Amino acid sequence: SYNRKAKEIILAWIMDQKYSKDEILEMYLNEIYYGNLAYGAEAAAQTYFGKSATALTLGEASLLAGLPQSPDELDPFTNLEGAKERQWLILNLMVGDGVIDQSQAEAAYQEPLTFAPQEVSLAAPHFAVYVRQLLEEQFGADAVANGGLQVTTTLDLRYQRLAEQLARQHVDAVGPEHNLTNAALVAMKPATGEILAMLGSVDYHDEAIDGRVNVTLTPQQPGSSIKPLTYAAALSPVEGGQPAWTAADILWDVEVAYPQFDGSAYAPVNYDGRFHGPVRLRAALANSYNVPAVLALQDIGVPRFIEFARQMGISSWTGDSSSYGLSLTLGGGEVTPLELASAYAVFANNGQKVPPVAILRVEKSNGEVLYEYQPPAAEQALDPRVAYLISDILDDDAARVPAMGRDNPLDLPFAAAAKTGTTNDFRDNWTMGYTPGLVVGVWTGNTDNSEMLHISGLTGAAPLWHDFMLAVYGDAALQQSLLVNGAAPTSEFVPPSGLEKRPLCALSSITIGATDCTQSGSEWFLTESLAADDTPAAPDVVQWQQVEPAVWRMTAVPLPPVPIEVADVDAPPSQLFCQFVEGTAVATLPPDAQPQLFLAAPRNEQSLKGAHEWAQANNIAIVPTTPCNEELLALARDPNAPAIWRIVTPRNGEAVSGVLPIVGTADFDTAVVQFYKIELGIPDGNNVNWVTLGETHNTPVVNGTLEMLHADGLPPGVYYLRLIVVKDSNYVGEPYTIEITIQPS
Repeated sequence: SYNRKAKEIILAWIMDQKYSKDEILEMYLNEIYYGNLAYGAEAAAQTYFGKSATALTLGEASLLAGLPQSPDELDPFTNLEGAKERQWLILNLMVGDGVIDQSQAEAAYQEPLTFAPQEVSLAAPHFAVYVRQLLEEQFGADAVANGGLQVTTTLDLRYQRLAEQLARQHVDAVGPEHNLTNAALVAMKPATGEILAMLGSVDYHDEAIDGRVNVTLTPQQPGSSIKPLTYAAALSPVEGGQPAWTAADILWDVEVAYPQFDGSAYAPVNYDGRFHGPVRLRAALANSYNVPAVLALQDIGVPRFIEFARQMGISSWTGDSSSYGLSLTLGGGEVTPLELASAYAVFANNGQKVPPVAILRVEKSNGEVLYEYQPPAAEQALDPRVAYLISDILDDDAARVPAMGRDNPLDLPFAAAAKTGTTNDFRDNWTMGYTPGLVVGVWTGNTDNSEMLHISGLTGAAPLWHDFMLAVYGDAALQQSLLVNGAAPTSEFVPPSGLEKRPLCALSSITIGATDCTQSGSEWFLTESLAADDTPAAPDVVQWQQVEPAVWRMTAVPLPPVPIEVADVDAPPSQLFCQFVEGTAVATLPPDAQPQLFLAAPRNEQSLKGAHEWAQANNIAIVPTTPCNEELLALARDPNAPAIWRIVTPRNGEAVSGVLPIVGTADFDTAVVQFYKIELGIPDGNNVNWVTLGETHNTPVVNGTLEMLHADGLPPGVYYLRLIVVKDSNYVGEPYTIEITIQPS
């Protein structure tokens, strides 16, 4: 600040008047900070080389001379390369000043350095260094270097000792078999943000594991431990936006590929290498399925998700949203364990965000208070109902059994929500979890990012999290540290107002032809997502009924089967039903038209093919989009009809652009039918002018490309497509017609 600069100028003038240049330099050398708690040149010589400053070699002295510029960044114990670069600069300055010659500089630079064993006896060294950095940011490096500050922190040494003990035991137990050498743990109170334990590595002094690196502050890929934020964003209502998801919504876990900007395709796979078909959001998150998480992120949008994560406390994603892709929901963006623990604290704290805090009070040696922590007003970063939904899912032991089995390390005898994470090639294992009163984040792996051997977040990090939680909640004295204003946190996750529980259908019971479902469990809903349907019942006309999210009761007719040969491998299978639009008179329905249950198709087009294939292979009915018309009903009544024709994509009313295939079926007996063709309808006032696209085709197509549409060559607007099958120079039946809207490319 200007005041500080002014004081420095005045102080420098006073010192210059009172002391000689040599005396000022001597004071500077005796007080300047060299890192690793070494103040002054003599202390630095002892700390780094175990000898007096008068006994230092030129190589040793020049290395130390470069450290005060940035003692933490140039720490030779953690960044020897950076310290050596600074040493070379110092030596060249000495050459320039004529103190040494070039050959002496080169010899000093090449001189082998033997560092003294590190014997720092700090109770919590990583936390101490972290606090020092915070103090320097707030009060300046000089104020800290001068000493005399009395600092009260949030650290609870009992929690710290527990973390150190359990982490060492865990690494010793699983490390040799899985090439796992390190662990980090951070524990904090969600209601206050107070950091109770910060273990940056299992051994601060072990250079073999880069023990001085504080992994709780180092960005790492979080794997699936980021997924709760994805689903929290999906569950959060957006004013003026599309309706929020519910925990009962169905996500299709099927084979899918997302086109990328470079022309490649991103095809997510699950950890177990299998697809699981239609799964509810609760099951998708609890079992950590990758494919549904990517689908959810695509629906949310990467920019919105990044902004949401920032509101939750994720600050590491600093790049433009265009630099991130759909893999972000699988851990593609690095975060620190501390900031991810802070984001999880929002879930534990009913959606309220409180920044992490390490320093409570700072005093001078004379008792003058320089700083007193004042808890900030909590920010409502998340709807408390959504926070509860995430907690309820992550605490649902039964829901995660399919992927993680029973009696896994996430199961505790008290309410506790948890999520694991595993990165590619087993480089990082995570478990983030919490109770209403305590958040604990665990990372295990190797500081140099080398691969572990066949160990996941469930087996590599969760046991340490599990044991720490059990120890805290098995010790009444430790639980005293979790009190907030003298009151103990709740022992359960309590649902806030604005939630309502409803029964659900068992998805396995919604098979082809099912008119009702078997109930299986229940789910919480935001009350506004359960808006009552005030449409009066009209038994004389067809009505669609949403039984629950993504489950519909519709009147439909089975379509005749088509051959299984598929001409276009990228197209979804032909639909098994046609549906009657709402308002159709019941009296006009054919006898085989019956109300039955259907699952909604995926929200994203990329999953349509995989969903239909899964559904047909597993006898599941997906909501039909093909309207029943006279031709289809005739075919349904007469499986021996000479032709079957329909357009599958584009869908009726769809907006299109660019060059795209017109996919569908034109299956016929070539001895009876001459050809099929696709025509484009161009509106002209009250008339429509029809133009044949491409050529006529005398070869049947089953669920394949019927013709190509070059929408990029047409002005934007409304058009029509119709599929015509010709026999004896006459239509076999009414053309299959759809409306499309061409958008600018």
